[in-house]
Amino acid sequence: MVTLVNLRAYWRFVVVMRQFSPLIVAYWRDRKRFFLFGRGREVDAETQRERAAVLLDILLTLGPTFIKLGQILSTRPDILPPAYIEVLEGLQDDVPPAPWEESKTVLEDEFGPVDETFDDFDREPISGASLGQVYTARYEGTDVAVKVRRPGIESLVEADLRTIRWSIPLVRRFIGSGRAFSLENLADEFAKTIREEMDYKREREMLEEIRANFAEEDRIRIPTAFEAVSGPRVLTMEYIPGTKISDVAALDESGIDRNAIAETLQEVYLQMIIEDGVFHADPHPGNLAVDESGRVIFYDFGMAGRVDPFIQEKIVDFYVAVARQDIDGILDTLIAMGTLSPEADREVMGNVMELAIADASGEDIEQYQVNQIIEQVESTIYEFPLRLPPNLALVLRVATVVEGVCVTLDPEFDFISTATEYLKDEGYYEQTARDLAEDAGRQAQRTAEALFTVPPKADDFLERANRGDLHVDVTIEDDSNVLDKLAMRIAYSVLLAVGVLSATILYSFADAWRLAGVVLLLAVPLAIALYRSFRKKRGLRTTPQFTRQGMKNRRED
Repeated sequence: MVTLVNLRAYWRFVVVMRQFSPLIVAYWRDRKRFFLFGRGREVDAETQRERAAVLLDILLTLGPTFIKLGQILSTRPDILPPAYIEVLEGLQDDVPPAPWEESKTVLEDEFGPVDETFDDFDREPISGASLGQVYTARYEGTDVAVKVRRPGIESLVEADLRTIRWSIPLVRRFIGSGRAFSLENLADEFAKTIREEMDYKREREMLEEIRANFAEEDRIRIPTAFEAVSGPRVLTMEYIPGTKISDVAALDESGIDRNAIAETLQEVYLQMIIEDGVFHADPHPGNLAVDESGRVIFYDFGMAGRVDPFIQEKIVDFYVAVARQDIDGILDTLIAMGTLSPEADREVMGNVMELAIADASGEDIEQYQVNQIIEQVESTIYEFPLRLPPNLALVLRVATVVEGVCVTLDPEFDFISTATEYLKDEGYYEQTARDLAEDAGRQAQRTAEALFTVPPKADDFLERANRGDLHVDVTIEDDSNVLDKLAMRIAYSVLLAVGVLSATILYSFADAWRLAGVVLLLAVPLAIALYRSFRKKRGLRTTPQFTRQGMKNRRED
């Protein structure tokens, strides 16, 4: 039976395909200049930026789900080229508010008459987003902010999620296998994320958990949630007004130390990610404010993430390696986290890291900022064998956005010194040193054991070789299927030769030219297959993101 959601999904699929048709045609022509034949064509950075602008307009036109998708894509440089990331980073989740009557229906379905539930309720929303909007009210004598989910948004999101899933096979035709894998993972993760963001009960639980983790921290404020007037579609929490964190002029007028605010923000996020394992994942300036006492206020916990202990440990290792400029340590950490393929060329990736750090550091190597390193590593992900696990992509986005906020507060803010001091104060530096010492001790023990076990084994090996009693099992690893391709070409060649020879005999000796023609016709597909097996597939042609001349030019600019 076809459900209403399915019917809506079919219609949305048609709408989405119509909106994306200009980009589909352009990408198709990139592969085949004349659609079905002809060589591919090069796409320069300017063309990519133009297409990214078209993509941005399409996402805005298609509405809430695709706006959210664009925001997620802006955090995934392993899927999109840098030009697209740059354009989509500015995608804001601001849409016209829904009519009051629709929000009123949601509130009354949850709690009954609005005026009987709340002491007072302002019918004009103070902010609107794609999934919900926020009103101010009074509840039991307290000023509160009431977040209400948009009516009917669930069915639209579900229809759009099906449309996105149905579109993946088409999109895969224009991207490589690695990015296709990332894209499918992204689709699954996006479906999970947007459903969680629509569940205000989950948001309240995340808010309360993070608030409990910072119960003793007097430098920040996290609103209190009111469970009695909250549910899956409504979240009521303490209303805490403040100055927008990016309003530098207002902060200066209030006499607030902006550097101290930046340090607080960095340290709070380091605690969330490294210690607590649960973090506020949408730290743009609209969700951060500062009260009159200089405390940082956090709003909107709809996008919140978790970090498992293993990734927490590796993030610490990464920070320590960056602070020490330990290139091998950085690469080892990326491989351990699953971000970098173990088969990657370490020399090439090491050069990328060295150039990134050198470019970020300027004349003084101590003044580099992690945000610049992250941005430049992001710009290589599209070309190099780097992949981002979903939660790590969210962590990377948080680190980048927080760094941007901190630099807005204080252009001279040094993240490395703040992070280093935090790691030292919390004992992570010492723990890393102990771990390294333990690893070195275990390696020394294994080496000592080998001194006693290897010589006897070597003697036995040589003795068996002298007796002619040595058998060697050889396993050929053929990851590129070279042997299969060779066998296929031999088979095609033999069958083609048999076909041509048979046709020649039929024509020359049996005078059966019609039958000879049929045999030749049957041999044509074999000839085509043999020819195609020898053609070299053209890989993605890219321009290196890092060259020393490019770095020099960038500094001169």
